[in-house]
Amino acid sequence: MIIKTLKINKKLIISAILLLVTIASITIYYTFANSENIESDTKSETKKDFIKWVDFNVTAEAMNLTAKLDIDSHTKNEEIKYNWIELLAYLACKNGGDFKNFKKTDLDTLIAKIKDGETIESLTQDLKFYDYYYESYSAVLSGFIGNYSIETEKPKSQSNSEADIIEDEDTSNEESLSNFEEKYGVKAFLPIAKNYSFSHYDDFGNSRSYGFKRTHLGNDLMGSIGTPIIAVESGVIENLGWNQYGGWRIGIRSFDTKRYYYYAHLRKNHPYAEGIEQGMVVKAGDVIGYLGMTGYSTKENVNNINVPHLHFGMQLIFDESQVDSPNEIWIDVYQIVEFLKRNCSEVYMSNKESKDYSRKYDFMDENFNE
Repeated sequence: MIIKTLKINKKLIISAILLLVTIASITIYYTFANSENIESDTKSETKKDFIKWVDFNVTAEAMNLTAKLDIDSHTKNEEIKYNWIELLAYLACKNGGDFKNFKKTDLDTLIAKIKDGETIESLTQDLKFYDYYYESYSAVLSGFIGNYSIETEKPKSQSNSEADIIEDEDTSNEESLSNFEEKYGVKAFLPIAKNYSFSHYDDFGNSRSYGFKRTHLGNDLMGSIGTPIIAVESGVIENLGWNQYGGWRIGIRSFDTKRYYYYAHLRKNHPYAEGIEQGMVVKAGDVIGYLGMTGYSTKENVNNINVPHLHFGMQLIFDESQVDSPNEIWIDVYQIVEFLKRNCSEVYMSNKESKDYSRKYDFMDENFNE
């Protein structure tokens, strides 16, 4: 009887052990699985944590005033060095993001506080939306001011007649080795070449009907066919070719990947500057194409635009999921164009046969790697 009881207990013990092992295995499995799910969810949440909308309405006046403070404080090596984006983000908090209410006295008051010893960190620590405005405005403007080098002398070959330029082609590289001056300041350029006239008005958000009813996501710069179009900022040519809405167009992404510049309705037959190719790097101030009136057609090389103009747009990209999706962020660039009128790229005819133009003075961006 005792022996039988012991045998039963032994079986019970073995069964219990097997049960515990099974429970432990299941627990470990689900714990691991859940941890993976939690990590996946966390990554998913992190991925979704980016800015999804920006209403950029900073005026050219505000940009000019803050840019001057930034540039002067750096070039004069003042004790207090200003960051124009920080100043603009602070002002945005004070006026609810609406720069129609901007007053120069608001900026003067801020500068007085900083000169009295307060820091931008202390002044903004209780401003609820400061981080949002700072990140948004950085995405828009971070490539506009900084260190760069500019050629200070006109290359000799460009002083000669156009015929001489062609004849001296083999030695032009040697002759163009002029002095470069290192500077700190505005290093972004107006999209229209220097000495070429244009007109524009704030048409962002206006209605468009070709293809489907939609809003205008850029600024139209009216000018003459063949006007050289300039790269506003250094970057990589991401898109090139025909688009039924924009005709011949170029899309350039900034080096920090935050800005995508869109230049559309370029000239029929000869839309691009000599040597322009998809994937290549261009410098701010380079000639990239020529103003025209192509587009509004599925057929390439068609002029279906009524008035010659450049459609200039800027898309902000905080996450790659915003590229080519309904979540694209396009901003109003009218005031940016007004601001960039202070910095134009001078050009000359570099190829008489093709009538192509090139920038007159070479330029090196601090972020540019040849």
